[in-house]
Amino acid sequence: MSATLPYLHEADVIGLVPFADAVTALAKALSRGLDPQASLQRSIHDVAHGQLLLMPAETAAAVGVKLSTVAPGNPDRGLPRVQALYVLYDRVTLTPVALLDGTALTTLRTPAVSAVAVDHLAAPEARHLVVLGSGPQAWGHVEALRAIRPLGTVTVVGRDPDRAAALVARVRDSGLDARVGSRDDIADADVVVCATTARQPLFDGRRLRPGTCVVAVGSHEPDARELDDATIGAAERVVVEARGVALREAGDIIQAVRAGVVREDDLIEIRDAVRLTPTTGSSVFKSVGMGWQDLVVAEMAYQRWTENRQGLRPQP
Repeated sequence: MSATLPYLHEADVIGLVPFADAVTALAKALSRGLDPQASLQRSIHDVAHGQLLLMPAETAAAVGVKLSTVAPGNPDRGLPRVQALYVLYDRVTLTPVALLDGTALTTLRTPAVSAVAVDHLAAPEARHLVVLGSGPQAWGHVEALRAIRPLGTVTVVGRDPDRAAALVARVRDSGLDARVGSRDDIADADVVVCATTARQPLFDGRRLRPGTCVVAVGSHEPDARELDDATIGAAERVVVEARGVALREAGDIIQAVRAGVVREDDLIEIRDAVRLTPTTGSSVFKSVGMGWQDLVVAEMAYQRWTENRQGLRPQP
């Protein structure tokens, strides 16, 4: 092992793997047979001031693990709620080859996975995106979804008016029309993204118009949810990363199953969803985040970093 491992900072990761490329890489991994259900399971441990998450993964080309923390009190300290470090290994020797900013990987891969699902759920002409949340994931979803849909308007709904206004300004600077809105705006949305720390449903799903695609990425705990039973019950398709993982970690799904509004057998795994054509009916994608997603993006970032150092042209 090298005495000094290369470290890819946030700017390196985001610069090496644009959102559109992350979407393509994840979709390609699934289409080539990657089975999320067979992936290594993460472990979650409660500690005094939050949680420790260990997220290992292996693909045909690499092995890696994300060491992540969730500290609910950090925003009041001016620190990120979620922080992470990623260790990438050689697949054969298991020698560490690089360290990466794990928080940047999360910012990339979570919206990218959502975009992979939305590309097979939302109407092709979907233009109005309503985002509940104003943090990095909210911004990331705007960038990832604009890569697969002709977004025209973005409405931001956030608890903190200043943060919501700042996100709107950033979206406008990127070339999209954007405004601060309220939860009432879900009634006019083509796609709704929930990227919050809420533990209770954010809105009444009966207010969604038919054909709306709803994405929820904010929680990975059985007793927390962003979506109510009405939202999930009205969906023609309910897509999850892996059925077993969703039934263990996704409160939105677990509680809806218990209420009888969706059956376990009705859940569509994302590896099957990528073979579907977009639906005109309502749909839901619930994500809890999995280690294979981080590894696919980390592998691409490291490959491109290596090619840049060697003066090679990056592979698509």
